[in-house]
Amino acid sequence: MTGHRKSGVNVAAARRAVSLSMCLLLLASTPACATGSPERIQFADADRFAQVLEAQRGRVVLVNFWATWCRPCLKEIPDLMLLEADLAERGFVLMPVSLDDPDSIDTVVIPFLDKFFPEFRSWVSLETSMDRMVSVVDPAWNEILPTSYIIDRDGKVAAMLQGGKSGAQFAAKIRPLLD
Repeated sequence: MTGHRKSGVNVAAARRAVSLSMCLLLLASTPACATGSPERIQFADADRFAQVLEAQRGRVVLVNFWATWCRPCLKEIPDLMLLEADLAERGFVLMPVSLDDPDSIDTVVIPFLDKFFPEFRSWVSLETSMDRMVSVVDPAWNEILPTSYIIDRDGKVAAMLQGGKSGAQFAAKIRPLLD
């Protein structure tokens, strides 16, 4: 896995550009969107994601990089959703980011989420390079998925978890940061 994908301009890419523009307008004008997002699927490039992540200061954030083709990633999603429901009131924010090929957003990512995880809210990377998106959190990322970063209230990475983890393993790293 190289982390780099071919890029191309097509109808789907044009729709994503319009969707991104709409999303950025919503993010700029809606405080709820800027702080975590009630929107189910949001699109971001690395620069925008860095801004959104910075806006989370004061909260404990779990950034979970995943993809539809990554079986361990998919096994984590139900536990991450439960963790979010359990800890949100204590200042916990889940920020999953799909690293699927941007050209597959309309044909793979959205239909996949609709079918298997209709309640799962996720960011979707518009970057053609997975490395560029993950470098917002970790410039030395080793291209293993899933990779999750737990970021403390000061905006610093407190832990990195790679490979499929259980809800208990995530909670063990997150709960002390919430106290």
